[in-house]
Amino acid sequence: MIRPTSRDMIEKLVGFDTVSAKSNLALIDFAQNYLESHGARCQRSTNPEGTKANLLASLGPDLPGGVVLSGHSDVVPIDDQPWDSDPFTLVEKDGRLYGRGTADMKSFLAIALGLVPEFTAKPLARPIHLAFSYDEEVGCTGVPGLINDLTHSLPEPALVIVGEPTSMQIVNGHKGCFLFETRIKGQAAHSSLPQLGANAIMAAGRIIAHIAELAEAKRSAADLNNPFDPPYTTFNLGEINGGKAINIVAQDCRFTWEFRPLPGEDTAAIIAEIERFTQEDVLPKLREFAPHAEIETLRPATVLPLAPEDEGAAESLVRRLTGANDSRVVSFGTEGGLFQAAGLSTIVFGPGSIDQAHQANEYIDLSQVAACETFLLKLRDWAAA
Repeated sequence: MIRPTSRDMIEKLVGFDTVSAKSNLALIDFAQNYLESHGARCQRSTNPEGTKANLLASLGPDLPGGVVLSGHSDVVPIDDQPWDSDPFTLVEKDGRLYGRGTADMKSFLAIALGLVPEFTAKPLARPIHLAFSYDEEVGCTGVPGLINDLTHSLPEPALVIVGEPTSMQIVNGHKGCFLFETRIKGQAAHSSLPQLGANAIMAAGRIIAHIAELAEAKRSAADLNNPFDPPYTTFNLGEINGGKAINIVAQDCRFTWEFRPLPGEDTAAIIAEIERFTQEDVLPKLREFAPHAEIETLRPATVLPLAPEDEGAAESLVRRLTGANDSRVVSFGTEGGLFQAAGLSTIVFGPGSIDQAHQANEYIDLSQVAACETFLLKLRDWAAA
């Protein structure tokens, strides 16, 4: 059995359609009003358009040494997925709660919200901070503003728990994700006279081939004892568009790509090598026939890796409260690396399975909800001690 407050709050949060392409303000308004009604001190930061917001809420004393419970408010789209029910209406069936975001990751936030009255039922010696971010699913673009609020407006917390779905197992490390879009502008010409043009698609092909060579080099040099799966930095080409017709030298091409580095990878060296190849090898060839040719690479988002911490405060506390003796690493990214880069001890630890994330008929087991309730109440006792 789970607490009725947890189920009710999960139902409320799932009911907000916060797909990343849409606003999350209705959810943030609801959470802020609820938290302030229980005495929380709240502050927001927004995107430039004012259509999305982070929420940082603090319970207990205005002192250093507290804990941050962090999660993202946005969810991935439901388009073209074969759902058996309305994704934004919670359905309970066979010991599971179904709905978009139940696993990833509204349940963690909802359980914490539902327990706020119990968090405040006895005086806290250390603060508990609840952190809701926007646009995690499109590259953690919202959380830097939230971290800025956290590090500049509040006494420094002791640790951060990011409640992504880990089946209530401690995750102390994950890969990063560096996202890029490369745009190439060449020169159009009739395909019978290619010397009068500069083919942007062919230029893209050369850059992509170089990225593939770097990917193979990382795979070949992998340390098979590394705990990550796969145990090396990976690369991916996501999409490519270019050209107008078969008989026209392609003037334009764009492609998106990423690499997912292991913690400790020299990411600057990877970026510099691809930029060097682009500017020194590919662009001069384009400009032989099109002096105004250009290649531009944009970096829309960066998810930093999370590195395991020796005797880290976050992992040590969760081990103590749960009795867990081990931890693991994962290949998916979270906001955790950004918190760690800001100097905060961080782990990923939350209810639900990542296998259900982003899927049709996404669900969380009720047993996972109950386990999270138990943990958060132990955390409350720690904060009150």
